[in-house]
Amino acid sequence: MQKYPVKATARRGLTPESLKAICSTHFENVRRDGVKVSATWGAIAGLSVWPDGKELAVELVMNPKVPVEVAQETIRRYNRFLEAATGFTSKERSKRLQKAAKAPTPGS
Repeated sequence: MQKYPVKATARRGLTPESLKAICSTHFENVRRDGVKVSATWGAIAGLSVWPDGKELAVELVMNPKVPVEVAQETIRRYNRFLEAATGFTSKERSKRLQKAAKAPTPGS
């Protein structure tokens, strides 16, 4: 599971209903089960997303046995979905995740 930070302006509207709507624009077979929203498309065999406080929690299962073109389009759609849901571009998400990884852990 991966957690992505969400911009404060995007966080207000991050609900299961809005996640379902965002998923529907980028993926197929979108369904909602409580707070979790699931979808599939291309190389994504299974995607589950849900709001988790100030973050977006994502569980992703990929199918590596797809054509290269499908894999590339899947990555593009996934990045567009994350940008729409979190408010951060892929470059901004990468910088934030790298910064979090370098931060000292509490108690060390």
